[in-house]
Amino acid sequence: MQTHLQTQRILLVGAPVDSGKTRLGCLMGPDAYRTARLAGALCDLGHDVTDMGNVAPHPTDVAPRKGLNSLPETVGWTSALSVAARDAMNQGLPIFLGGDHALSLGTVHGVAAHAAAAGRPQFVLWLDAHSDFHTLETTDSGNLHGTPLGYVTGRRGFDGFPPVPHPVPERNVCIIGLRSVDAAERQMLEASDIRRHDMRDIDENGIARLLGGFLETVASAGGALHVSLDVDFLDPSVAPAVGTTVPGGATVREAHLVMEMLHDSGLMTSLDLVELNPMLDERGRTAQLMVDLAASALGRRVFDRPTPRGL
Repeated sequence: MQTHLQTQRILLVGAPVDSGKTRLGCLMGPDAYRTARLAGALCDLGHDVTDMGNVAPHPTDVAPRKGLNSLPETVGWTSALSVAARDAMNQGLPIFLGGDHALSLGTVHGVAAHAAAAGRPQFVLWLDAHSDFHTLETTDSGNLHGTPLGYVTGRRGFDGFPPVPHPVPERNVCIIGLRSVDAAERQMLEASDIRRHDMRDIDENGIARLLGGFLETVASAGGALHVSLDVDFLDPSVAPAVGTTVPGGATVREAHLVMEMLHDSGLMTSLDLVELNPMLDERGRTAQLMVDLAASALGRRVFDRPTPRGL
């Protein structure tokens, strides 16, 4: 296990995706992270940080489909972010600044392609209140931010999206923080090999034990690890800036422990920060917490955490 900071080249990739659901506002997420000084926090840790600016969706000839929200735009984002992810992985460790969770349709697609080219298995840690395991055919809401894990694991039902030549094996996916799963998803999850831990599991067994087992699997396989952190992984009392609030989420300390364990493992190769809606925030507190969590994942220790001004 690593216990010291290793300087890395980090690329910030803006992904102002706001097509995955009907409630708008996540397109402002990338600039909120910049305003909350994400780059500065990582530079303070000694990392070489480059802001690559924002990605734009590719043009697409996919037609709108009744019952699916912003399908053409989401397909365009998926294509563009897959390319951006592959390019960024060739240069360092990318952090994708969201943007709603539909962005992971593209980011995981791209990092998995990079891992396949490098001859490494791709793993995904999904920190989320939801499983996001729907397909275009099973979603009732039509909100495509609920489909990324279905897509990147190679499930059928994604006509119009880029093919998935390198699906992430279900056994290589771990979801932590579940507390809002509809009946259809529950049935699909129970029939899958995805590792899944709801909040009761966390309460009974501790988040360190659950995550530690998964990290051991990644390490033993020599895998690349993509981490997708949704704001609603956290309890809304500490992170209100999300349109899908579900009470009973992770505490600040549980979330920091996850990030600190990721840093100690040295396994994380890419990171999503998703579902931040600044329109719903309270004086930037959620954006700042997400920045602090990213800093913990990249080496900031508890006793290094700066005291907020005014205290």
